[in-house]
Amino acid sequence: MLRVRDITIKYGPCAVLAGISFDLAAGQIIALLGPNGAGKSTLMRSLNGTMPTASGSIELDGRPVSAYSRREISRRIAVVAQENETKFPVTVLEFVLAGRFSRGTAFGWETEHDISAAERALAECDLNGFGRRMMNELSGGERQRVVLARALATEAKILLLDEPTANLDLSHQALMFRLVQERCRSAGNSAVIVTHDLNLAAEFADAAIMLHRGRVFASGTPEEVLTGDNIAEVFGVRTLIDNNPATGNVRITPVF
Repeated sequence: MLRVRDITIKYGPCAVLAGISFDLAAGQIIALLGPNGAGKSTLMRSLNGTMPTASGSIELDGRPVSAYSRREISRRIAVVAQENETKFPVTVLEFVLAGRFSRGTAFGWETEHDISAAERALAECDLNGFGRRMMNELSGGERQRVVLARALATEAKILLLDEPTANLDLSHQALMFRLVQERCRSAGNSAVIVTHDLNLAAEFADAAIMLHRGRVFASGTPEEVLTGDNIAEVFGVRTLIDNNPATGNVRITPVF
């Protein structure tokens, strides 16, 4: 679905990312990991064409991303950005329905399918009964879930989620990852998720890419990437690595 080959991204003369390559297949979840300043958010912006590349290529369904219009991209790729201005004086339902704009609708002209998709996404994000509430009256965690619901309501096949669990409590962090996982398993969606929670990445991602100083430091399965040596080199933290007794997946415990 998404093919990235040897891309370099520059701010002025400085390369902030270099030599980045990977494939995102149907049904796959990739966790994008790394310390602050590693280039994760910049890479995410390049994947939907909002950040130009200096070299290399990004293809979406066999065509360069640059060949698509913004409307065409938004039908195929939904984004939850790290920073969203969400304190608008609109209702939650109106905000989520706005994500359907690329499908040919606008406020006041929603189809039954649009409303059904929005209400279903709200229910999935544990937001039943929130439709008439105002966005600027919600807590930070509630707004974050509404933003995720808006992305799900687009019915785009690719989800780009940049720290989507920010402001969420433990139960809703797990809910968010399970939702994305279920979409990918049942509907053939794919997702790239930026997260600082290595254990959530280990539990829910099929693959992981660890960035360091603008380059891919390690890539592979979470178990291959999340080693004590890799974490020590990239994050500067010693860890104990074992397996979660409930799931068998790799588990990371920092040692301070």
